[in-house]
Amino acid sequence: MPEMPVLDRVLFSQEQLNARVAELGREISTDYRGKTPLFVGILRGCILFYSDLMKNISIDCNMDFMCLSSYSGTSSTGQVRTMLDLRESIKNRHVIVVEDIVDTGLTLEYLLANLKSRGAASLEVCCLLDKPCNRKVDIHPKYVGFEVGNEFVIGYGLDYNELYRNLPYIGAFRKQ
Repeated sequence: MPEMPVLDRVLFSQEQLNARVAELGREISTDYRGKTPLFVGILRGCILFYSDLMKNISIDCNMDFMCLSSYSGTSSTGQVRTMLDLRESIKNRHVIVVEDIVDTGLTLEYLLANLKSRGAASLEVCCLLDKPCNRKVDIHPKYVGFEVGNEFVIGYGLDYNELYRNLPYIGAFRKQ
């Protein structure tokens, strides 16, 4: 793997990501056996994780997407905007929100309150990365790929100013 001047180090290799995503897929498939959950991917950061996760789900399921925005560069703006909403009702559905990273939890708190008000039968969160050290609200994802410390991460869907999403691993971003 060539050295990237924007990386301090690789945190999770492609192999580690593949293995953990497969484990999450098996766990969710077991937990939702006999149900047809709706997986709601939160664009754009989730896209690689979501795609790989869905390949590891062995039960019937539905897929949809939402797009929310609250970041500019490496900082949260504190304002959540819905850029793309669900296509169908989630009333009485088992919904699993698929996120790239849970950081402050503010965006997720907004999203979960929004989805809960729509009458979902159940609502859980599956995130690739959890950063509890930055949490500003009481949010605890049920399915977590990896926990990370207080550093800005890029790769495998996560970006810095819309760059580096295509890296096949997750690395710690070196601020210039």
